[in-house]
Amino acid sequence: MDALIRRIEQIGNPVVAGLDPMLEYIPEHVKADAFAQLGNSPEAAAAAVLTYNKALIDALADVVPAVKPQSAYYERFGWQGMRALAETIRYAKAKGLYVIMDAKRNDIGSTMSAYAAAHLGTVDVNGTVYTPFGADALTVNGYLGSDCVLPCLETGKDIFVLCKTSNPSSGELQDLQREGVPLYAAMGDWCERWGANSIGAYGYSNAGAVVGATYPAQLAELRKRLPHTFFLVPGYGAQGGAAADIAGAFDDNGRGAIINSSRAILCAWKTANTPPEDFALAARKEAVAMGRAINNELHTQLYTGIL
Repeated sequence: MDALIRRIEQIGNPVVAGLDPMLEYIPEHVKADAFAQLGNSPEAAAAAVLTYNKALIDALADVVPAVKPQSAYYERFGWQGMRALAETIRYAKAKGLYVIMDAKRNDIGSTMSAYAAAHLGTVDVNGTVYTPFGADALTVNGYLGSDCVLPCLETGKDIFVLCKTSNPSSGELQDLQREGVPLYAAMGDWCERWGANSIGAYGYSNAGAVVGATYPAQLAELRKRLPHTFFLVPGYGAQGGAAADIAGAFDDNGRGAIINSSRAILCAWKTANTPPEDFALAARKEAVAMGRAINNELHTQLYTGIL
């Protein structure tokens, strides 16, 4: 997590751009080129996604510290989409970006070890070692218990465990209480335990938590409760979260969280009525504007950079 925090401070922007590409988000000229070459096929869709992603990464690499591809948007195009995902990750890392794989994996220990190797680690094929995806972090559903979490931490990479998610019905289960403690808070306490042996130079461990911007009171509550747990905060922008809602995610030093925006960045060219050819520039402007709004809300000089 130290590497992520250092990059946030170098860039001056605590924003992660979610790479969740729907075909309707992609300008027609990008899709037309792919379909002309490959027909109306999963190969063409995946090729359009990859071209779109690379242009976004080129435009964003010096204004955001990280990107977060959501695996489902690639899986739906089959193996062709998964290849585009792998190539997106490689391209982003080559540009110096920290990559969070948003796959929310969970399963029994042996299966989770396979997920950990796939997304964060390496595999050995007859004595030759390969890196399948090579993300820096993985989102994890910890509600199966420790054996679905520890294999990921054993890779030495970072995880973000679902605690209080941004979706409207999250409270149906996550707000249930046992002895006065909500389930989401209990999960946060486990993040503190799981990360206890990996606390870095900034005071945060490798076991982060997902806490939604759409629940600002719980976000501030968990920040106080979990001093060593770094937050990935979804729900900003299209889901309704704003800069004022996420201020409680940060510690007194202005650290402790990275704020995700997907649709607002990906579709900025549409909402701003920008020419389709300038879609990547529009995404860059949105990411910078979001960073400025957050920094203004935090009233901190920590994030200077290009902002």
